[in-house]
Amino acid sequence: MREAFQAAPASPLCPLSGLRRVANSSRDGGSAASSQSHFPHKAFWVSLSASLLLVIIALGLTGHLGLSQPHSQSSQTVRIIVPDQTGVLINQSAVVDHQNDLVTFSVTSPANQTSTVLFDTKHGLICYKPVNEESCFLRKMDRSDYDNVHSLLHESTRESQFQLSGNETRRQTEFLEVLAASQVDVATLEEPLQALCQDRSVHWTRRAEGPGKQRLVYFCIDICFPSNICVSVCFYYLPE
Repeated sequence: MREAFQAAPASPLCPLSGLRRVANSSRDGGSAASSQSHFPHKAFWVSLSASLLLVIIALGLTGHLGLSQPHSQSSQTVRIIVPDQTGVLINQSAVVDHQNDLVTFSVTSPANQTSTVLFDTKHGLICYKPVNEESCFLRKMDRSDYDNVHSLLHESTRESQFQLSGNETRRQTEFLEVLAASQVDVATLEEPLQALCQDRSVHWTRRAEGPGKQRLVYFCIDICFPSNICVSVCFYYLPE
């Protein structure tokens, strides 16, 4: 009886200790469940941030490659071969800048002297840089000028050389009046024109019917286009 009486107090303690274990277990389980519920949320934001970072890096690399792309990739050199009226082949080439809508002709004379003619279709200007002259000459483009360079800007991507037939080529003469007092400040011109004429004075010109008997034509530049048209551009000066 005594042994039973001494053992009896131990039995009520067991349920209490069991309750503590259950409570502790419940708190541990709740904490674990809470951690598990937060983990997917954090993983989502980490994944989203990583994706955005990759997109930003890709866009940055694309922009850098686009800016660092060589200018020569947007340009093309085209040869235009055509005999003059005496049968001698005209040595002419054109650099076509598709990105900036520019066509730059280099026309070499039989004396092996090269003049440059720049068609800036974006700004509607033609700039003539004749050899052995101290000036450049500007003229505004008209519809026929746009038509003449259209095939170079829009079709020369498939052609690097044009062979024109002397019998089928139409030949024209164009007279330009140069007024000495119409000098242009080179700094006000667009960059391609500035680069071409940085060491020369620049003057405006205008088309005319002809110089008349009292004026002398000083020089001419012959330019041929893929449309089977050759234009002899002749300059003369008006009095100030």
